[in-house]
Amino acid sequence: MPSNDPLLSPFDLKHLRLKNRVVSTSHEPAYAENGMPKDRYLRYHLEKAKGGLALTMMGGAACVSPESPAFVNNIALYRDEVVPYLTKIGDAVHEHGALIMCQVTHAGRRTSNYEGDWLPVVSASGDREPQHRAFPKVAEDWDIDRILTAYADAAERCQAGGMDGIELMAYSHLLDQFFSPALNHRDDEWGGDFEGRLRFPLEVIRAIRARVGDDFVIGLRMGVDDERAGGNAVDEGIEAVRRLSAEGIDFLSVIKGNLDSDNTMAKIIAPMGTPAAVHLDFAGRVKHELDIPVMHAGRIADLATARYAISEGLLDMVGMTRAHMADPYLMQRVHDGEEDRIRPCVGAGYCIDRLYQGGEALCLHNPATGREAQLPHIVPPAAEKKKAVVVGAGPAGLEAARVLGERGHTVTVLEAASTPGGQIAIAAAPERRRDLIGIVDWRVQECARLGVTIRYNTYADAADILAENPDVVIVATGGIPNTEIVDGPANLITDTWQILTREVKPGKSVLVFDDNGDHPGMSAAEVIADAGAEVEVVTPERIIAPLVGGSNYPAYLKNFAEHSVRTTLGTRVTKVARDADRRLTVTLEDEYAHTTVTRTVDQLVVEHGTVPVDDVYFELKDRSRNRGAVDQDALLRLQPQTIVANEDSTFQLFRVGDAVSSRNIHAAILDSNRLCMAI
Repeated sequence: MPSNDPLLSPFDLKHLRLKNRVVSTSHEPAYAENGMPKDRYLRYHLEKAKGGLALTMMGGAACVSPESPAFVNNIALYRDEVVPYLTKIGDAVHEHGALIMCQVTHAGRRTSNYEGDWLPVVSASGDREPQHRAFPKVAEDWDIDRILTAYADAAERCQAGGMDGIELMAYSHLLDQFFSPALNHRDDEWGGDFEGRLRFPLEVIRAIRARVGDDFVIGLRMGVDDERAGGNAVDEGIEAVRRLSAEGIDFLSVIKGNLDSDNTMAKIIAPMGTPAAVHLDFAGRVKHELDIPVMHAGRIADLATARYAISEGLLDMVGMTRAHMADPYLMQRVHDGEEDRIRPCVGAGYCIDRLYQGGEALCLHNPATGREAQLPHIVPPAAEKKKAVVVGAGPAGLEAARVLGERGHTVTVLEAASTPGGQIAIAAAPERRRDLIGIVDWRVQECARLGVTIRYNTYADAADILAENPDVVIVATGGIPNTEIVDGPANLITDTWQILTREVKPGKSVLVFDDNGDHPGMSAAEVIADAGAEVEVVTPERIIAPLVGGSNYPAYLKNFAEHSVRTTLGTRVTKVARDADRRLTVTLEDEYAHTTVTRTVDQLVVEHGTVPVDDVYFELKDRSRNRGAVDQDALLRLQPQTIVANEDSTFQLFRVGDAVSSRNIHAAILDSNRLCMAI
């Protein structure tokens, strides 16, 4: 029976039929191996195809030439050996009724001079690229000739590999670096006026069309308004798309803005605390002006917005890329009428931030994304049903309960607080980061569906747990703030939890000592600054908050700039004391010169992670069958834990998350997921 859901309506893109309107747009998860999209890359895209979307687009910034080196482990499209890997991925995706395309690009200056073969990177002009810090060579005539051929070669490899089409990258990459008047300062035939600046993109498309023929689909992802001072505005951008489509562009993926810096990137790949689908109306305006199909992806994470975009004619295809990282089975849920089961993208930005920091894209609360070879997205049932007790309803505890419930076990969660969430509830307390609570809400809802019992206001001791006659006990009791790194009376020190939950009101002048380097210290400083306090952030690091990634940094730095927050690097707080005026004297020591200074403030806030709340674990350890031991080889192979250290015991004992050590949300959820997947 045909559906009246606009998202489920098919769409014809040239000769291709998309079974619905939802696309995972081009992005680079950095899963390639030596430049090749091997098994990990395949499994990532295959899962989305199995999950029901219409089109998955791979190879974000797949490189056409070695002087456009991989800056986030990009695919090397300039090597013939890539073709069999593309074929294998294409065949696997097609088997599940989805289409697949590959993004093709020359990054120009948007890469590093110190990667790959260390060839000089090239651009239309010599302006430094802020984000990757490359000073490019100004492209000569022979560079341009060679690159035109490289584009055509790469497109031909994609066609030979069975791709359904390609997408050319034209925002902040070489095509855009030639077209944008803010970046192209040439006075030859490749620069100057509109015609000169558009010449290189036109020649690229002509070279590709000559090689792949008229039937192969070629798309364009373009910053139609690049939002640069002196750049191309929307009218000029639209006219450029018209000219490019006349030469063979079949669809447009609309972008507003550029990727030149962390700040501008965060406006396109927007994190939580920013408006959803902020550029959707702009994309609709562009579509109204053009005769080719238009897609757009820009923080469209909810189905209501996606449906609106299609039903109102703002888009032909809607990009839900990060939403599919959170739940690759999103469209299958829609088709099956199970939308309430969709794991939500909360906009944490961990995927893009981890890409630059850790060299791989990971979803903050879906540990299987990028680990498809190790962890299943769909939890399989257990052969033997057990009775499990989980102590704690934070992210680690709720994930353990969810997975155990999916496995078919009988699960009881004992939570000391009156509400679930643990540290996520604290992190989500500030308005800008409230969407984090979606991580908790989804798991609580799934636990209810699975028949998991959660008992709140239950501060469980060993006797309470053993009274449940468990086969398995998971201790997920988390941690408490560690402020003992500063010498001085404990009552003179405020921790970040007290600030974030508003338990303690910020003083008039506050020193925040961040010896963690992640969100808690920065978030607390933001809350304090918003309260009107005079704030100084002190850290022993060489930069503030090195664990906070590029998509999240701008919001903090904007807040700090607006409130004149002072930052002091390479410095440690060693001591605090009360002075005669009832204010605090804080001693600071330089990490390098070992000199000391003092500050007089009203409040000292310390962030140094957490120490485990592990009393109940150690109460139970010697009574448990495994004495708390974990077979790490079995854990990583997703095999059952079989250690027997106490044959008289009837239950296994494990601890997860911050009950082990102070780590982030992803680590806590991963702990529980891979442990419980084999129980």
